[in-house]
Amino acid sequence: MCSTPMNRIFHWGPLTAFGIIKIITLMTIHCSRQWWSPQESISGAANFLLFFSLSGSTIYHFITAIYEGPGYLPLKWKPEKLEDTQYLQFCRICEGYKAPRSHHCRKCGRCILKMDHHCPWINNCVGHRNHGHFTAFLASAVGGCCVSTVILVCWLLTILSRRNINFPPPSVFTLVIVVFTIGLSIGVVLAVGMLLYFQLSAIIRNTTGIEDWIIEKAKYRRLGTKDQFIHPYSIKWNVNIRQVLKWHCEPDGDGIIWPVREGCDQYTLTREQGYQKQEKRRRARRYRTIFKVSGSWIPITYGWRVICHPPCTDEPRIRLEPEDIVTVTRWRRHWLFGEKMQERDDPKMRVKGWFPRISAIEVVENEDYTDSFSKDD
Repeated sequence: MCSTPMNRIFHWGPLTAFGIIKIITLMTIHCSRQWWSPQESISGAANFLLFFSLSGSTIYHFITAIYEGPGYLPLKWKPEKLEDTQYLQFCRICEGYKAPRSHHCRKCGRCILKMDHHCPWINNCVGHRNHGHFTAFLASAVGGCCVSTVILVCWLLTILSRRNINFPPPSVFTLVIVVFTIGLSIGVVLAVGMLLYFQLSAIIRNTTGIEDWIIEKAKYRRLGTKDQFIHPYSIKWNVNIRQVLKWHCEPDGDGIIWPVREGCDQYTLTREQGYQKQEKRRRARRYRTIFKVSGSWIPITYGWRVICHPPCTDEPRIRLEPEDIVTVTRWRRHWLFGEKMQERDDPKMRVKGWFPRISAIEVVENEDYTDSFSKDD
């Protein structure tokens, strides 16, 4: 669990992000001061201040998104009306019910308010309280890297053309670092820009990454019927935006009670989620492993097909011994996802993840064990 301040920042994700920000900032300021001297040019000063402001905004919102946190549902939480618990899932780890839009994060070890996803770059979840700061961080990073790319490319072209150079020629090492920084800036614009697009699209529709998947499955469940699922939290695009994007980036509400559109209630989405969980348990199959599974992300012993077709997710790969029984709920051509069955039913010791499909065989029919599949999965 990312609980202490030191653990939150000293992780490969935040440290890598800080390194990228530092390299781009230092090289851009160095080249900007040479190419457009702020002391001699108004445009140079404006350009310098624009980049410096975007760089500062990037760092501020990045750190705030880390330390503000997504907002955690109180341990052992339950709704005010006990009859409402029939619409909610129970989290055996937090020993309480999951509020609407809340989900348990196995990496943080807590139920997260309006959980969008767990982001390794901030080593924390993106949720109710830090969604605005996270989006502002993405926007500042993309804007800053766009300005950085223009400055660095113009500086490099000036050096290569050998015209109007009013400063000492740079060393070969400096040129290499500048070219590397240009590639880094363009990479950030493309990668982070795509993530920013998805975040803004979700904010306009008032959904999260998890809810998008629930809505997609809800539509699939209703194929061939006149019944249509209506997302309860998407009211109007301008209302949706104001719930997240503000100058101070502080969210509205407590993260538990949400405004809903006409014809819906607080539990419209959770009821749909419950139906999907029931179907998931009905589809579950039990497999027995016939080979030892190391839990490696690159299981060389199982061949190139398994290595070259991994599941596109950061979910864990699990270690298994021969004769282990796994309840499988998701299938890929070369991989399976499931939970290892154990004699001791301890929710905090559950082993769930992906493993090569070739390592196991199906052993029983679905009807024999659906009751063993936990409700809070």
